[in-house]
Amino acid sequence: MKFSFKNDYSEGCHPNILQALLLHNTNQQAGYGEDEYSLQAKELIKQKIQKADSEIYFVSGGTQANLIVISSILRPYQCAISAATGHILNNETGAIEATGHKILSIEKEDGKLTPEDIIPVLENHRNIPHQVMPKLVYISNSTELGTIYTLGELEALSTFCKENKLYLFMDGARMGHGLTSEISDLTLEKVAELTDVFYLGGTKNGALIGEAIVINNQELQQDFAFNIKQKGALLAKGRVLGIQFLELMKDDLYFDLAKHANQQAMKIKNAMKEKGVQFLSDTYTNQIFPILNNEVIQKLSEKFEFYVWKKVDENFSAIRLITSWNTEDEPVNDFIEIIKTEL
Repeated sequence: MKFSFKNDYSEGCHPNILQALLLHNTNQQAGYGEDEYSLQAKELIKQKIQKADSEIYFVSGGTQANLIVISSILRPYQCAISAATGHILNNETGAIEATGHKILSIEKEDGKLTPEDIIPVLENHRNIPHQVMPKLVYISNSTELGTIYTLGELEALSTFCKENKLYLFMDGARMGHGLTSEISDLTLEKVAELTDVFYLGGTKNGALIGEAIVINNQELQQDFAFNIKQKGALLAKGRVLGIQFLELMKDDLYFDLAKHANQQAMKIKNAMKEKGVQFLSDTYTNQIFPILNNEVIQKLSEKFEFYVWKKVDENFSAIRLITSWNTEDEPVNDFIEIIKTEL
């Protein structure tokens, strides 16, 4: 059987979560997120972000989180701004547009937005009331290209959004990987301070399912639970999500798992760099995009699964490799050995 580097959710979940689910399986609890595990997990997250006035909601997946947050924040005539590589543009089957909200895209090679990128979009949408109103800036950390925001970049973006009355929403499907990157100077506390809304992704970092939406802007907190219920995301057995995040937040397991995934990816990246391999983007998270000869790609595909991300020319293509919280040394070393042999 081939080993998969296609994604970071091929495995089930961390054993601590399975043990906790089993341990508490027959304990009777209140439904719809009012169970003791969910309440404890929310308090633990508030402690870690150092914001007692933030509100936290658990949902099952990232697309669901993006859909509910954006559709609840925007009025019918308002729209979102996103990098062209953004998940809401390319991987959610038009979920945001289906709620009646346009997404204005910006081409960025690194997948990150800056104030300078957004200024032209605002200037081109001043024909009031004939055009949609830009109101929300959507970013990801880490991005869909594996890149991350620095503290300075996020501070500049946050200040710009406040000055222009824009909401700043950070997709955190791979938040753990972004924050534990070896080059990151951003912290979870700063993310909470500088964004209106963000979420902590569990699905791609050791949970069975689950994302924790964190609403920092108190104006956006009112009646948010109604949106979760209306979109079919309020689980009767909310304990399933609460237990998972309680385990992930305990003793910083969440960050340990992400750091492990990053380290495994960096082993492969460094081995490739030693052989002179170029990369589509310079990443320090669990996603890497090496550019390889098509013959080498074919050789690797005999033993490993991965996506051929982009054709570079007739002879070379970029592939995407993703490591997970559970990626062990053996497949990483096997992959590296083939690279050393073939290059």
